[in-house]
Amino acid sequence: MNNVISIDLNADVGEGIGNESDLMTYLSSCNIACGGHAGDLKTMTTVVKLAKLNNVKIGAHPSFPDKLNFGRDVMELSDADLYLSIKQQVSTLQNVLVSENAQLHHIKPHGALYNLAAKDKKTARVIIEVIKSIADPIKLYAPFNSVIAKIAKEEHIEVKYEAFADRNYNKDLSLVSRKNTGAVLHEKEAVLHHVLSMVKHQKVKSLSGVEVVIKASTICVHGDTQNAFEILKYLSHNLKVNSIQIQ
Repeated sequence: MNNVISIDLNADVGEGIGNESDLMTYLSSCNIACGGHAGDLKTMTTVVKLAKLNNVKIGAHPSFPDKLNFGRDVMELSDADLYLSIKQQVSTLQNVLVSENAQLHHIKPHGALYNLAAKDKKTARVIIEVIKSIADPIKLYAPFNSVIAKIAKEEHIEVKYEAFADRNYNKDLSLVSRKNTGAVLHEKEAVLHHVLSMVKHQKVKSLSGVEVVIKASTICVHGDTQNAFEILKYLSHNLKVNSIQIQ
């Protein structure tokens, strides 16, 4: 009998796509945009209610405060300004959670902030300070072997290593830039193969063909990927077929 592996399946939501009611059925956690790159009180409230209804764990998805570029460009901010922005975004979602009697489970930075914190100590520390300022223990979703994950562990913050179902990797485990062809995986069969390799064998084939060691306890499907619903439905069924539980 195969050993059953458990994996968390997450998606970035509340980003204006409006497909959350479809996606939530297949998720075990979600990351809600909280005003930096997308999202407002109305979208946060709607998505929190959907997450509660579907018993999906709720995370904050803060970003550089840059709706114009959807948080995908690095902004030059002082540490103090970046801290205030992230703190304000998370607090806004926390206020919604209080009103909806729901809990904050984790924080996952978005876009350029996520990628920068993976390699830049200064940015990583700002995010860690925000997590430390929250009274309840909050988990961090971050890439394996990243600077932010290492700092979080030093600060006794629980880290869930995240890998991306629908994105290709470079051999240094950075994500292939969306400006390049081949950055995003759209074929559901290719996505499944990609995820099975990472979850069952702890390896990912980089775009250059080199296999690299990776660890993941949560897998992300981007909510704004064109066929996100189709991918999630296919993954949900086929992971279970391969003795991988979603929880």
